[in-house]
Amino acid sequence: MERPAGGWLEVSVRADGEAVEAVGEILARVATGITVEPAFILTDEGLGARLDPTRPAVVRAYLELGDSVAVEAAVATTETALGHLQAFGLGPIGDLERRVVAPAEWAVTWKQHFPLLRLGRRIVIRPAWRRHRRRPGDVVLALDPGMAFGTGLHPTTRLCLEAVERLADARLLDGARVLDVGCGSGILGLAAAGFGARRVLGLDTDPLAVEATSRNARRNRCARRLRARQGSLPAPDGPYDVVLANLIASLLVDLARPLREATRPGGRLVAGGIFADREIAVRRALRAAGFRLVGRLHEGEWVTLEAERPA
Repeated sequence: MERPAGGWLEVSVRADGEAVEAVGEILARVATGITVEPAFILTDEGLGARLDPTRPAVVRAYLELGDSVAVEAAVATTETALGHLQAFGLGPIGDLERRVVAPAEWAVTWKQHFPLLRLGRRIVIRPAWRRHRRRPGDVVLALDPGMAFGTGLHPTTRLCLEAVERLADARLLDGARVLDVGCGSGILGLAAAGFGARRVLGLDTDPLAVEATSRNARRNRCARRLRARQGSLPAPDGPYDVVLANLIASLLVDLARPLREATRPGGRLVAGGIFADREIAVRRALRAAGFRLVGRLHEGEWVTLEAERPA
């Protein structure tokens, strides 16, 4: 995000983990960019952190100051939408808070919300500006988590990363060809590459996501193994040994058969972004497409499924 001469208005909302994605979508309608700060407990003398799912996350959005009437209208619209969202019972959602960020603060103000995070046993999310002493077996992903999701902070991303680690434990990523459908920041593809995948292709309909994935691949020195292109299924150069699809339930249902075609016989699919009340529909669609369900991970109201295309 660029730094305007007039500074930014930071608006923030404390939200239960179940409501984070919905709150983020509302704030993204009016903001130049948003960040999600999970509740965490500092460890390693303040140099690291572990997530605390029992406490609310903070969703922050940044509106460029300039036209005060437009800014106030955007804030009012956001407060109304948040009020409507509370009626869905997703979990506690706090009041909208405001803070003006001066131009001189902008370069550093949002970075304080992102400590080093360890997910699972071996995955480490390292903000690009922080240093980390790698432990034996660590898979360190250097990311610039300045924009919304795909940074390991949302439960759907964490569950998919856990599934990727499980595939690595089973040696299913060694030399594998991997497809990441809806790659976003590229975090899942980066993890697959870090665990030994030979080739990773990220697909996304959003050109900004393609750019972000490519940038993060260069940042992690794996651009030769991880490439991204704009588009969706059917995927080029398929089928793949492993397909990662952190989407939403309705897309997983609609894309169940194309996902099967993208997965080689004997290959695995990781399907994430499933809200618990939609799990049955996704399971039925995957079975109807010819997948065999072999694993399930859950956190709160979110579910990730692992499936195999029978040989």
